[in-house]
Amino acid sequence: MRIGIDLGGTKIEGIVLDADGSEKARLRIDTPEGSYAAGVEAIASVVHALEKQVGTTCSIGVAHPGAISPATGLIKNANSTRLNGHPLNKDLARLLERPVRLENDANCFAVSEASDGAAAGCGIVFGVILGTGVGGGVVIDGRPLTGAQAITGEWGHTPLPQPRDDERPGLRCYCGRLGCVETWLSGPRLQEQFKRHTGRMLRATEIAEAAAAGDKQAAEHLELYCDRLARALSVVINILDPHAIVLGGGLSKMKPLYARVPELWKQYVFSEPELIATKLLPPTFGDSSGVRGAAWLWPK
Repeated sequence: MRIGIDLGGTKIEGIVLDADGSEKARLRIDTPEGSYAAGVEAIASVVHALEKQVGTTCSIGVAHPGAISPATGLIKNANSTRLNGHPLNKDLARLLERPVRLENDANCFAVSEASDGAAAGCGIVFGVILGTGVGGGVVIDGRPLTGAQAITGEWGHTPLPQPRDDERPGLRCYCGRLGCVETWLSGPRLQEQFKRHTGRMLRATEIAEAAAAGDKQAAEHLELYCDRLARALSVVINILDPHAIVLGGGLSKMKPLYARVPELWKQYVFSEPELIATKLLPPTFGDSSGVRGAAWLWPK
């Protein structure tokens, strides 16, 4: 059996899959807010609890933010910044006393949805994470791309395309740059922007729900979010020309995105608007796609 772990900014989720992909156990805990070491120990505790449930030792795959640097072997570019600069793979292998396979969380998400999820059968798939951070993964013919710097798909740290006057120079990102896509499209930043303009504190999905209920302020902010997402994804379409884009992360639950964003990106994509074939899809496995993809890092 295989254990998949999804290490997120707010939660750690684990799942056990058998040989045919059937779920045998699942556990979710809050991500510790303390040190890097506390996070590593929390992952180990989830593994041990799941193995106790199924009564056997399992292979372990971990989906994590950021990437393992090919040059140093250390985590880099993680929006959960306490991970950066640490040998997460080695620390987990030592603590769990077995090999552990790690992969970027967006790559795991994309592999899961491209294999037996929403984009099954699609040749080129871009998997998007819209949550605490903004990430992406590229899958071609079922195989993830990593790249020379292990940063393939990191569209969250490109500038927001075609910024308006009130979007310049942009907000400061944790990476040190101004105006990154992540600073406009992550859940926490959407909440901050809404509160700054309205004085109201709503979670991202609550903004969508309020908009659907006729809240004018919420509807205006949701429309602006959709336009920014359309601009950001238009660049991905122009470069990759994917057959499907699958949204993941907590904000993928905002149903208006799937109709409105493809309508808006028609004005930004370098193609005849009526002939754009790229599909924008919700995930088949919801926010469990990352953890499923992590489990499948080990072959049958």
